[in-house]
Amino acid sequence: MKHFRLLIALSGIALFSLTNVQTSSAMTLPAFHLSQVVSAGLSQAVMAIDKQSVKPDAPLTAAQGIQLIVEAFALNLDEVRFLKAPLATDYFPRAKNDAWYANTLIIAAHNGFDLPRQLDPNQTWTKEKFLHQLMHVLEQHEHLPMIRIAPESFADMDQLEPLYQGSIERAIALKIVKLDAERKLHPKAEITRSEALEWIGNAVAFSKKRSSLAGSESDQ
Repeated sequence: MKHFRLLIALSGIALFSLTNVQTSSAMTLPAFHLSQVVSAGLSQAVMAIDKQSVKPDAPLTAAQGIQLIVEAFALNLDEVRFLKAPLATDYFPRAKNDAWYANTLIIAAHNGFDLPRQLDPNQTWTKEKFLHQLMHVLEQHEHLPMIRIAPESFADMDQLEPLYQGSIERAIALKIVKLDAERKLHPKAEITRSEALEWIGNAVAFSKKRSSLAGSESDQ
C-alpha cells in the first residue's frame, strides 16, 4: 500500500529501515463468539488486544483499537525508510516509547489513520471514534472514492460529531455497522471489544469481496 507512507531518500545518507515491524504485545487469546470475524479470514492474532484476558464487554482503548485495525489489514512499514529509528512520541507526544503499543502507533502513523497528534493511547474510544478510524483505513486500503452518500436517517444521528459524520454514513451504507432495533447507533457510547471485532470482521469481509469481484472482472 503506497498511500500515506513516507519515503525519505537522500543520496549518500544511510537510512534506517523497519521491515515487518510487529506489535510487541502480540498474543494469542481465547476466542469468543467470533464466527463472523473468523469467516472473514482474520487470524487469532487479531485478538491480541494487550496482555489482559479477553473480555468481550470491556471498553476498548485507543491503543487497543488501533492495534486491532493494524492487525486486521496486515499494515506494516515495509515501504518506509527512516533517517533514524522512529519513536512513537515522534508522532504522538502523549505516547510512551516503552509501552506495548509503541510500534503499533508508528505503523498507524504511516498507514491511513486519521489520528490527532495529541492522541491519548489509554483513552477509551467511543463507537464513532473507532468507526471513523476503521473506515478511514478501509477507504485508503481499498482506494475507495470519498463520495458523499445520501445519509440513512437514524434516531440519534443528531449526536454525531460532524468530523465523523461522513465516515459513519458510509459505514452504514456499506453494511460495516448496523443500527439497533430502535434505529440507533449510540455514537457517544464506549465501544466494546466484541463490537469492535464484529465491525472489523464486516470491514475485512467487504474488502475480500471487493477484491474477489475485481479479480473476476480482470479475468473476463
